[in-house]
Amino acid sequence: MPNETVEALTMDFKDEEGNLLVKELDKEVLTKGGWATLIFRYQDLDKAKGTFKAPKYAIRRYQKSSGEYKMKSKFVVSSAAQALKLSEILTRWGNQDASVVGGASGEED
Repeated sequence: MPNETVEALTMDFKDEEGNLLVKELDKEVLTKGGWATLIFRYQDLDKAKGTFKAPKYAIRRYQKSSGEYKMKSKFVVSSAAQALKLSEILTRWGNQDASVVGGASGEED
């Protein structure tokens, strides 16, 4: 089974002829366990030009069932500008919340 471990999960996607349509550039594991959360940096192929488009980012949640991880939800950040804005907001909120509770707890879902 290709998706038995979190490390095996990928954004790479090939068509029936073996052509790479989605190229994973990077991956970070946010949480592991029965539910896993990963963030990917990837590119889609521009079929007309034969080149890969600008990077996008995806946050995906997987649930392990019958020994295999299956994607249950996803969110795509479609540009670097959107990613930077999201990062700015999360950093601000995280700093606010850390000060409210007396420091980051390090707890994960």
